Amino acid sequence: MNAHANQTHKEQGWLKQSSNVSLEEVNNSVKVPNKAGFWRKFLAFAGPGSLVAVGYVDPGNWATSIAGGARFGYTLLSVILISNLMAILLQGLSAKLGIVTGRDLAQATRDATGKKMAVFLWILTELAIIATDLAEVIGSAIALNLLFGIPLLMGIIITTLDVLLLLLLQKKGFRIIESIIIVLMTTIFGVFAFEVIISKPEVSALLSGYVPKAEIVTNPEMLFISLGILGATVMPHNLYLHSSIVQTRQFTRDRQGKKEAIKFSLLDSTFSLTIAFLINSGILILGAAAFHGTGLDVSEIEGAYKLLSPTLGVGIASTLFAVALLASGQNSTITGTLTGQIVMEGFVNLRISPWLRRLITRLIAVIPAFIVTWIAGSRGTADLLLWSQVILSLQLPFAVVPLVLFTSSKKKMGEFTNSMWVKVLSWLCTLVIIALNIFLVGYIIVTGHEIG
Repeated sequence: MNAHANQTHKEQGWLKQSSNVSLEEVNNSVKVPNKAGFWRKFLAFAGPGSLVAVGYVDPGNWATSIAGGARFGYTLLSVILISNLMAILLQGLSAKLGIVTGRDLAQATRDATGKKMAVFLWILTELAIIATDLAEVIGSAIALNLLFGIPLLMGIIITTLDVLLLLLLQKKGFRIIESIIIVLMTTIFGVFAFEVIISKPEVSALLSGYVPKAEIVTNPEMLFISLGILGATVMPHNLYLHSSIVQTRQFTRDRQGKKEAIKFSLLDSTFSLTIAFLINSGILILGAAAFHGTGLDVSEIEGAYKLLSPTLGVGIASTLFAVALLASGQNSTITGTLTGQIVMEGFVNLRISPWLRRLITRLIAVIPAFIVTWIAGSRGTADLLLWSQVILSLQLPFAVVPLVLFTSSKKKMGEFTNSMWVKVLSWLCTLVIIALNIFLVGYIIVTGHEIG
């Protein structure tokens, strides 16, 4: 970075650092054609949104959505819609922060808080990443058990081997990683599109489910599951991830280049999150069409798997469900590693080999999953999955509040600062998310209630 850029960053309230490039090995590595039409430009910028969307369809959401549909029909589709709109707004702010400032959210937070607070926030974020990885470990192990009859304990051990796959992908370039993610996301989307069609949902009731109803607030059980859906939607690690990976594009770092990058990044994330929204809707619709009113117990993923084919009368339905679950778990493992690297370098400027970073994170997630499964079996893994979501909920405000503060600051963002209506919406979303997450965590701790 040259002296002029250093001075500019200092004036904007950023610390002057000798190394301030996020994900240095892939930063500014994906070519963007200077003179090209809309679609070529869009395809060049497309990709980061897919990595972000992975977090919205990870195994931690599945049981909640299935149970919500089975117990309350299509009513909670409106919660999925509102949650997704919040996610689109906050991920858009995350991308804008990275594009405009050249800093990811972890770096920006470190600059604003100082080293001691940065270390504290790094530890919290690492806990959130481990909790996310825990959900992936359990989800993948359950999928392996359902598809191949592999015991859960053995499945948990097998999930550690994806370290080798990720290392191979990282050496092939960032575009390869994005392509793998897109293929897996397409697989999940295709599975649920097929399963929704064969479940033959009632279209009029389905569409009316997207209209919010007062019953969601007045019915305690419905409210609790709604909080579970909302609380697991905006993942804190996704905000750190998005602010970094948008910087992989070789756009011109001037006013016009940033403006164009923001536009295409917003289109990319909106499109990808819309796909995630359709997948999450499909999970809930499947639960409603297949199980609502039947009295069957589908509070856990395994229960839904076992009952899906008999209920729908299509033998392959359960198998496809498990394939999608496995794809979801493997998808999320890639983004978890990238985020771990981003927050470690951003908060404490500590750089270690990606394979070592991945191995440490995965082992920390595998050990509690292995112990709980050994002692309590599949029921224990369901409880562990729940508490991993609680940890994510607790960490969320520490990512959302700085993001909204930074992007609303004229000093830090210049002409790209949030407009008044974006400020109002983003603070409203922040307050709603924080309040509901606090309620969710408090309710679980006080009552011992389980989601679904």
